Amino acid sequence: MSRKLQPLDASTNRRSLMRKGVAVGAGTIGVGLLSNSLVFAAGNNSTKATKGDVAILRYLAAIEIIESDLWQQYNELGGIQDKEVPGGSGNALYTTAIQVLDSDMSQYIHDNTEDEISHHTFLNAYLTSKGFSPVNLDQFRTLPSSKASGAQQIGRLTNLMQLTVDTSWWTRYRSRTKNPDFGDTFPQAIPGLSKGKFPAIPRNDGDLTPHNHIQAIANTAGFHFGFIEQGGTSLYPQLAQRVTSPEVLRIVLSIGPTETMHFQTWSDKAGNAPPLTDPTNGLVFPDLNASPFGGEDFQTNLIMPEPTIFLSRGLPVVSIIRPTQTKGAALATLNAFIADGLFIGQTPQFFAALRDLADQADKAQHGS
Repeated sequence: MSRKLQPLDASTNRRSLMRKGVAVGAGTIGVGLLSNSLVFAAGNNSTKATKGDVAILRYLAAIEIIESDLWQQYNELGGIQDKEVPGGSGNALYTTAIQVLDSDMSQYIHDNTEDEISHHTFLNAYLTSKGFSPVNLDQFRTLPSSKASGAQQIGRLTNLMQLTVDTSWWTRYRSRTKNPDFGDTFPQAIPGLSKGKFPAIPRNDGDLTPHNHIQAIANTAGFHFGFIEQGGTSLYPQLAQRVTSPEVLRIVLSIGPTETMHFQTWSDKAGNAPPLTDPTNGLVFPDLNASPFGGEDFQTNLIMPEPTIFLSRGLPVVSIIRPTQTKGAALATLNAFIADGLFIGQTPQFFAALRDLADQADKAQHGS
């Protein structure tokens, strides 16, 4: 099922391009590369993009399409609906609960949504302009929408109503002694979120009460925002190490840091989630600054990456993005999304298509 957004103001080329990319998807996922190499301009120089470069761009386009789909759902209910990000009509009670984390949350959700739409639109348009097939996931837009007031009733790629959120990103970025690239593991900031299936948007208007229930849903969203964007924060530098073409590298290095800016924002806002217990399911959001939590691994105002080990335990600690190991990076991101419950209800064909894109991206090597 295709999802077409409302017509946008075509007064600028950027808006016109975004409208075209979102509405038609500009390609089919099952179509192979149109050629194995192509000359890309890079300033006054040129170099051949490898098959691996194209595989990386196509995988990143797929991930950005998926992120656009989930962020659109958040925006319809808790963000700002306008010509930049049209769609829903908002849900006052959910928006109020989201704004407990920050009064500007609606604007941040809107801007994150617009960014992700611009990413996949640009990546697909770039691939097309160079003679390569872009990515279109429209055939997989079959999952149901929230029935809560404010949500569009259209097919979705992602499911935000049965999430199992991994909140170990919180402690991973606060640790001074561990790095996932060394195989280290990290405790959950919100243990309950990793043990069940919880909504991050209201499933229907019945979820809008009681107060602690809708606030727990908003809190879940706050931590899910951080989970999603920390994935992109690592994925772009991981795959950049495998890129050959200078122009493709420029693209990856230019988009990637915006994902980090998103993550920094959500890392800050999640810390404002009020401690509570959801009376409908027992989900607990603890006070992360109090025992048995507390300390640097949980402190809510430590939103900048603490220095940690990198490359070798014998080197000084350094503040870094983590992880950045390239082996299996694409498949690891996909598996994290699957474990999150983001695709509950999707078809085997959907998983097969994404695994194929991930496999091709992971096979990419610099120079080949």
